[in-house]
Amino acid sequence: MYEIFIGGWSNSKSVIRKNRTKPEVAEVETPGILNGDEHRGFWIRWGDGAISVGKEGEPSAFLTYSDPESVGIGYFGLCTGWGATGEWLIEAICVGGHDRRHGSLSTRNQLVYQFRNVRGGSILLDVKAKSNAHVALTNKKGESSPMYEIMLGGWENTASVIRHDRKQPDKVRVNTPNLLNENETKKFAITWLDGLITVRAGNLNGPVLMEWRDPKPIGVSYVGVRTGWGATGKWQLRVAQYPPSPKANTTSPSAPPPPVQGLEMGEVCWCDATGGMVPPAAVEGGKDEETLYVGRAYHEGALLPGKVKPGHSVCYVAWGGGEHGKTDYQVLCGCNPAWVPTSGNNIPANAIPGGETEDGEALYVGRVNHEGTVTIGKVQPSHSVCYIPFGGAEVAFPEYEIMVSQ
Repeated sequence: MYEIFIGGWSNSKSVIRKNRTKPEVAEVETPGILNGDEHRGFWIRWGDGAISVGKEGEPSAFLTYSDPESVGIGYFGLCTGWGATGEWLIEAICVGGHDRRHGSLSTRNQLVYQFRNVRGGSILLDVKAKSNAHVALTNKKGESSPMYEIMLGGWENTASVIRHDRKQPDKVRVNTPNLLNENETKKFAITWLDGLITVRAGNLNGPVLMEWRDPKPIGVSYVGVRTGWGATGKWQLRVAQYPPSPKANTTSPSAPPPPVQGLEMGEVCWCDATGGMVPPAAVEGGKDEETLYVGRAYHEGALLPGKVKPGHSVCYVAWGGGEHGKTDYQVLCGCNPAWVPTSGNNIPANAIPGGETEDGEALYVGRVNHEGTVTIGKVQPSHSVCYIPFGGAEVAFPEYEIMVSQ
């Protein structure tokens, strides 16, 4: 286990400790880093044995450690002690960095895994192979023990299995004739939580192909892919948070705001989603290098319309001058709205409400053409602009298109 102490020793220093033993593996003086009367923001990143801790808004870490014998991380925990109580908000959990796509991989006919770091609870993958597409889930970079293996389209593309620690008998075996195709992309989703390994066809909502629970689960930090036994493969991997990111709010006097009910307008509703998921009948609203969907998400007590960008596995919203990526969000579904040009606070009567500010002002869904993109954002009538999340910033436009019902 790794432990990160922030503001220990009477709020004088911060350390990283491994396996609850001394000496500390990293230590730095941080006088006054915490405050009992205000929230202080921090980020923690890990990958390939490197752990870094920094302050919100500062790109450089103030505490770092590189472990030559790294531990797979499957869970995190929080506590206060030694005379202190705490109020916590876990705003967003990073899964694979800002860009959740691991890009293209090609695997040869040689049964050698190519590994990528993964943080979170799932992997979405596209694969072209005639048979024998194998996926490994490990807590170290490389074939190790223990390890989960999912073998898709094995035995000349007739069966699939889940195997633990490269041992037989297989934990699960199902007949899957013609599951793979070397000329056609096949999509799969693999999830793990509390040792429950689930393999689905398609996306995270697809039918279950196989499922098995490990009574002694391992922390999954890496995913590997390979082909063999006469097959080569072309892969696309994408990481998504599944299930929805937990919101820790321990010892807090107030709970998060309740979900807003679905907007009733014929068959229109706002559907809960997470980690890049796009529900059926989702409303397309924008475009950059990929299609953007109309979404909304909570941030700082407000419910903000924004853009769902599947390739980044988040809904981006604009607030307080910045662009914020939210892994838990809602997507507008089941309608065919129109977009009409307007400006300032000229809000058409049939404009579709999309959320509200932290002060209760209604917000609408808008979009603008900006730097070769069509980007979705929030229309705030009292400010007479449409704000869009773009390039890390909140950008205001007095002229924009607003979403209306037909």
